[in-house]
Amino acid sequence: MIQLPPYLQKGDTIGLVCPAGYMPFEKVKTCVQILQEWGYNVKVGNTVGGGSMTYFSGTDDERLRDFQQMLDDNEVKAVLCARGGYGTGRIIDRIDFKKFQKQPKWIVGYSDITVLHSHLFSNYYIASLHAPMAGAFNEEGFKNEYVLSLKNNLEGKKIKYQVPVHEQNRKGEAVGELVGGNLALLAHLVGTDSDIKTKGKILFLEDVGEQLYNLDRMLIQLKRSGKLSKLAGLIFGGFTETKDTDRPFGKTIYEILGELVAEYDYPVCYDFPVSHTDRNYALKIGVGYKLKVTKNKVTLEE
Repeated sequence: MIQLPPYLQKGDTIGLVCPAGYMPFEKVKTCVQILQEWGYNVKVGNTVGGGSMTYFSGTDDERLRDFQQMLDDNEVKAVLCARGGYGTGRIIDRIDFKKFQKQPKWIVGYSDITVLHSHLFSNYYIASLHAPMAGAFNEEGFKNEYVLSLKNNLEGKKIKYQVPVHEQNRKGEAVGELVGGNLALLAHLVGTDSDIKTKGKILFLEDVGEQLYNLDRMLIQLKRSGKLSKLAGLIFGGFTETKDTDRPFGKTIYEILGELVAEYDYPVCYDFPVSHTDRNYALKIGVGYKLKVTKNKVTLEE
């Protein structure tokens, strides 16, 4: 059975780190303020606003050290990654999870943080939280239901999401552990120690800023590696800011997705609010959910 880290109590400490791309400190100020208003203490890591003039929030060693310190800190009950981008895969094999296994805590984030979610589930069977990060709190984003879903999940409230139907949805019910995240990362993790097994699982996928042909290629890679054949259910989130080549690929993203799963008979949901936009519900990786796709509505609940 999946191991759940303890849910947070008022007065607990949340660590804020950047294990991948750079994030200026000014862009995390609102997040820190709101987390404190929610009743938590916040410990800000050296990688927030850190690093040189490169893409990363620090060298590999600096990012590793900052994340490891938060992971091992007895006061820190959850680690919120301030942003994704790229870089977690460069340090994942050097992170020491020995203490974390004995005292797990919620690891929170999405995008590049998919590496951490998949690694924790595949190697240690410990749940984590695919959820909005620091930037989502800005411009009063902390008031929307998606950022508030992060709060509800951290506090251990039972979750039930109801979302609009999509004309391509395939009806049915599925029960299984929820796995998934960013398509590009999941495709890159195939064949590594962080690769996920999907048999009997509810899989969710999302991505941003990709060429249509590249999305098709990554989806085919998941299919060829057996990730799609024995699912309990499949959730397509947002595939936002997609691009096309000068000579058109010839299919829309919905046509690509529809063809991908045409041969299977499990329920499929399109346009679920998990994405690189503000429509990004918090989802617990590894936890059992029930997906129900009907003519009139779609629900996902624990």
